[in-house]
Amino acid sequence: MLKPLFGVWPTDKRIAGIHSIPVTSNGSIVMVWDKYEQSLTTVGGRVEGDEDLITALDRETVEEAGLFLEDERIPVAAWYWESTNTYTVFVIAKVKQYVEIPEGFETTGRVTMNIETAKQMIIKMEGEGMRTDLLKIAELKYSYYFN
Repeated sequence: MLKPLFGVWPTDKRIAGIHSIPVTSNGSIVMVWDKYEQSLTTVGGRVEGDEDLITALDRETVEEAGLFLEDERIPVAAWYWESTNTYTVFVIAKVKQYVEIPEGFETTGRVTMNIETAKQMIIKMEGEGMRTDLLKIAELKYSYYFN
């Protein structure tokens, strides 16, 4: 179940995953193509070992999208995993720098577009669901925090 957050990290359950919706200087968002899922997805993954959330997000963002993010990361939504009683948290953050995407990970590259295009592409590929709901939340939060 996806629940909106209001710029505050959830504290009632462990956060086991961290994802971002990077925003470019012109207001576009960056997503990635997952070669195993064959889908357009947000940038991120599991928190490994004793990583803190920021370290995990920084690692995942470079591995999957070849990006460094600005320091301000705003939690906008959390997905609750009943099977593990944990959250995956989604943040929006501005892109600071592009770097080469390393090989050997599950994504094949970054896809930059506006939120409306992302929603339409996802609806066409997989229908309405968590990803489109997430983008709707991110769109509202982006205009609140960054405009």
